[in-house]
Amino acid sequence: MQKLNEEIKSGQLKPLYLLYGEEAYLIKQYKDRLKNALMGDGDSMNYHYFEGKDVNLGEVIDLAETMPFFSDRRVIIIENSGLFKHGGEQLAEYLKEPSETAFFVLVEKEIDKRSKLFKAVSANGRAIEFKAQDESVLKRWILGILKKENKKITERDLQLFLEKTGTDMENISKELEKLICYCIDKEVIDKADIETVCIRQINNQIFDMMNAIAEKRQKEAMELYYDLLTLKEPPMRILFLLARQFNLLLQVKELNNKGYSSKTIGENVGLPGFIAGKYVNQAAKFSTADLRLAVTDCVETEEAVKTGKMNDVLSVELLLIKYSA
Repeated sequence: MQKLNEEIKSGQLKPLYLLYGEEAYLIKQYKDRLKNALMGDGDSMNYHYFEGKDVNLGEVIDLAETMPFFSDRRVIIIENSGLFKHGGEQLAEYLKEPSETAFFVLVEKEIDKRSKLFKAVSANGRAIEFKAQDESVLKRWILGILKKENKKITERDLQLFLEKTGTDMENISKELEKLICYCIDKEVIDKADIETVCIRQINNQIFDMMNAIAEKRQKEAMELYYDLLTLKEPPMRILFLLARQFNLLLQVKELNNKGYSSKTIGENVGLPGFIAGKYVNQAAKFSTADLRLAVTDCVETEEAVKTGKMNDVLSVELLLIKYSA
């Protein structure tokens, strides 16, 4: 990412970039920065944007071979095409010797590093992965934004804010903007402001539901479920999130039993360090056998709903009752 920043600032841009990974907010920021750097004065006649899995590669290559109109560059952005998993061979072959005036920015969430297209990008351009940012980076970023707005926040309340928003930078940005507007006449943002303004993400509500299940607080678990239904969350999505949570806790518990630290566990299962410890504590409230059984029950419940043997709302209720009894 540092090299990409240097290239954008210096204007010494490569003809081919791949931006990929799970941090969509950063990808969008750098996609826009690259576009602006490549297009110069906002030339729209030599800019082409393609999105989705039905990209016509013949058309893309024809455009790349067409001389730009009163410009040194023709810029082509292709987003969420799936070409790095299958179907990208034609483009990979072309990118070995592309037109000198063609500049590509390819944007994908998931890629296969074994694909010919990824190898072509690595050989002829630059591939940059945007991973989920860790706690310290997110905190510095948030504090930087607050400083520009002449706002302050304590470490404890900053932690609360992150627990509310999760680690997705797009969501953090939106919630932070709301919080700053709400506190326009205040210098210090506090807990009451965060509780009033910030929306608790569904993953956090699922985490709370799992705590209630583990501690046999059945009434609370059911109330959390009904709250999600009131918020128009589909029962099958809630079931999916419960299944994912049970599976995640099973992995965490097994790694913890092997003596791994919370940090290492987080790295292995894809959890930020400041959240991994909470999952370790939650996993300790379940037995390994119960977690395995719960994962199986979730799969069987989904099958029962899909085959019409069980109502979707009732199916989740029965799961919650069984494991919180």
